[in-house]
Amino acid sequence: MFPPRFDYLAPRTVEEALDTLGERGEDAKVLAGGQSLIPLLKLRFAAPEVLVDINRVAGLDTLAEDDGWLWVGPLVRHRDAERSALLREHYPTMAAAAPQISDPLVRNLGTVCGSLAHADPSGDWGAVMIAMGAELVARKRGGERTIPVRELFTGPFTTTLEPDELAAGVRVPARERTGGTYLKLERKVGDFASAAVAVRLTLGEDGRIADAGIGLTAVGPTNLAATEAEDALRGATPGEEVFQEAAELAAQAATPGSDLRGTSEYKRNVVRTFTQRGLREAAAMAANQGGA
Repeated sequence: MFPPRFDYLAPRTVEEALDTLGERGEDAKVLAGGQSLIPLLKLRFAAPEVLVDINRVAGLDTLAEDDGWLWVGPLVRHRDAERSALLREHYPTMAAAAPQISDPLVRNLGTVCGSLAHADPSGDWGAVMIAMGAELVARKRGGERTIPVRELFTGPFTTTLEPDELAAGVRVPARERTGGTYLKLERKVGDFASAAVAVRLTLGEDGRIADAGIGLTAVGPTNLAATEAEDALRGATPGEEVFQEAAELAAQAATPGSDLRGTSEYKRNVVRTFTQRGLREAAAMAANQGGA
């Protein structure tokens, strides 16, 4: 099947892109990696009147720390995250997730911001950014705003982004004494998750858990934050009993349906097991190294 006709624009500056989005609104779609958008166009699930290709805009592929934040630009590809020494050293949850996203062909072109904007509940970056406490920066003509990623998703494939807004980047807090990981169950390499868990733990100087983030993939209508599990961890001393309690709370936060990938109870058990395992790994990592 072929997509319906559309206009194609390739702006050279962010301002040009924002002008087009401001003028065309819901009739325009941004093209970055296109790994989600192009299949939707071919199946005619999406039929924009104009595509705004931002790949020729310079400076949008920045992946670097600045003033206490990691900045992930809108043209940072999955492969950039996968190959980043900065992420491997200081952002282990992101580093663990990147090589598990789809297959090498998709990782070569797909973008982190595009994945968040697509809002697939089976997408990996949503859960990771929830666990990291990240914020999406949305820009439009005349201003910008920041949206906590855990407030970004409103339903399957829907977000709080407005039609005239560009997902201009993601800000991830830089933290010391932090560990994390991303554990994913898939039927085969490159498949969507049957269930997955992103975990982050930050330890205080006293060895207690100063902060925690747990994001869940493919077990609800959106990527989910296991907030009760996070609350149970804060202020606690790392240990198996604490981790087991948090894992049970994370499983309770999951609302999976039964399908060919497994029953709802099976997926909750995966969440329970992965959360406990991930917390154990994150705590050991945080205790043994600095960084975020």
